[in-house]
Amino acid sequence: MTTTLVRKAVGVTSLALVAATVVMGLFVTPPDVVQGNLARLLYVHPPVAWVAYLAYGVTSIASGLYLWRPTRSLKWDRIAVASAEVGVVFTGLTLVTGSIWGRPAWGVWWTWDARLTTTAILFVLYLGYLALRRIPLSPETRAKRSAVAALIAFIDVPIVHESVVWWRTLHQGATVATLGANTKVHGIMAWTLLLGFIAFTMVYIWMAMVRYRVETMSAEIEAHQLEAWEAERMAEADTSDAAIGRLLDPGTRAPDEVPTDQGVAPR
Repeated sequence: MTTTLVRKAVGVTSLALVAATVVMGLFVTPPDVVQGNLARLLYVHPPVAWVAYLAYGVTSIASGLYLWRPTRSLKWDRIAVASAEVGVVFTGLTLVTGSIWGRPAWGVWWTWDARLTTTAILFVLYLGYLALRRIPLSPETRAKRSAVAALIAFIDVPIVHESVVWWRTLHQGATVATLGANTKVHGIMAWTLLLGFIAFTMVYIWMAMVRYRVETMSAEIEAHQLEAWEAERMAEADTSDAAIGRLLDPGTRAPDEVPTDQGVAPR
């Protein structure tokens, strides 16, 4: 009951924060001096990209905790897949909002820029992780293989983040802050951007909580179905054993099951 209330509270808070971000981004903050109204995507694109990083970070941590024997529990596997699914959603949003920004800024919807390409690879890697989980295996085997795949896929996250530093790309460099904490967004725009980060982080938390609950319920249903299947097999086995026993030992048969000599007329 408490978990349900917390989940609902997080959901309502997320909705309110996203609505506030929309109002601030569209109606309160002024257009950018250089990019004009196009800069309003700044309040959405970096936050959804941050949530994708966060989601995959949680997936990798949960996967590592599952692989580590002292903390091995299917709970960590469920957290990993719940966070990965949300991460895939936000990676897709990152690519879409980036394309919307790139069309007026670069003149094309898509280009094989280092940042865009590595992000697309990240998207495909975690789609592969989710596809791997669809293979019919025992829960423990599936969790172990998925955890290894998640840790391998996470290698691309720092590559995506540093791609604008390691290679010459069309994508702009650090916008919010540099290593010297030289913030490039000021005033009401900075506060709106911060609100966007908080809002979408709360959306991630809510979506991950809901997805974790679905995963837990699915695991419980699967366990109950397995128990029912095993009980049915045991019942069928007992019935078969009893039938074989009656065939081998005529004395245990019911009177109407004992064969009579059809060639002798009854007296």
